[in-house]
Amino acid sequence: MSKVLITGAAGFVGHALAGYLLKDEYVVYGIDNLNPYYDVQLKKDRLQTLTGYDRFTFGQIDIQDRDTLFTLFEAEQFDYVVHLAAQAGVRYSIENPFAYEDANLAGFLNVLEACRRFVPRHLVFASSSSVYGANRKVPFSTADAVDYPVSLYAATKKANELMAHSYSHLYQMPTTGLRFFTVYGPWGRPDMAYFKFVDAIARGKTIDVYNYGNMKRDFTYIDDVVEGIARVMVRPPTTVVDAATSLSQALYKIYNIGNHQPVELLQFIGVIEDALGQKADLNLQPMQPGDVLETYADISDLMRDVGFSPSTPIEVGIGKFVAWYRSYYGMDISKPVA
Repeated sequence: MSKVLITGAAGFVGHALAGYLLKDEYVVYGIDNLNPYYDVQLKKDRLQTLTGYDRFTFGQIDIQDRDTLFTLFEAEQFDYVVHLAAQAGVRYSIENPFAYEDANLAGFLNVLEACRRFVPRHLVFASSSSVYGANRKVPFSTADAVDYPVSLYAATKKANELMAHSYSHLYQMPTTGLRFFTVYGPWGRPDMAYFKFVDAIARGKTIDVYNYGNMKRDFTYIDDVVEGIARVMVRPPTTVVDAATSLSQALYKIYNIGNHQPVELLQFIGVIEDALGQKADLNLQPMQPGDVLETYADISDLMRDVGFSPSTPIEVGIGKFVAWYRSYYGMDISKPVA
């Protein structure tokens, strides 16, 4: 029975992936530092949904704690590592840049070193659609240059890709990076726009809509994302990257995981209004620093290599999120969302 380490296991994607793999008979070890960037109780409640599995172990471990991380890798001898722990958030990277240096750079280096020393079959790590930055060409392809990030968060994710490639090249570590496109769904992150919109509309509050609503996002439902991760995880790269055009010896791959169907922001808000049965009070605002106008994933290589592409319609996904929101918060509008 294969053993998987998930870093960031109390996070939105991490907890969902753990649940998916546990249903599929994997042994899962999850770690998370439970940092207070958003509501820690929500993170603990996510973990509580996994406690019914005797094949799940959780450790409150920070990936910046190198010695503890190495001890864990040595003791457990993981078959697969899915690295999802990171300091998230585009706008927060403007307010608190050093949190991104600590978690996304130093922490990721610790994970790479642990994998070099204790040799799992495959390291899969979270990148982001944010790496496409100021690119104008859509849909975004993994063949595109990504040299112009517009936030420090995006720059750290691009740095992760470069760091991973170098380790894969030097040590022939099978490594795959996944560029996630606006993941949403039940148990999601309260700092994400869709969560803020639902919460504000439900409570009768005004919502801020940036660039006057002239934006598009490739919203990707959580169940699609975790199936994509699980399929990629068991298919480590077996050939060197760009063998015909470079000297790289890396067993390395990058994929987009997106819905390949960008949605206009105002249309998206309309879907939320329909799901809630309430109208939104919009406060139209100019573009915010670090934002991009459009995200749109080219997923042709993901479809080719793992036989899967996300497909959940936005109406279905938002409907499920709203149902979870009402259940979790009990429609008690006096209860704040942290």
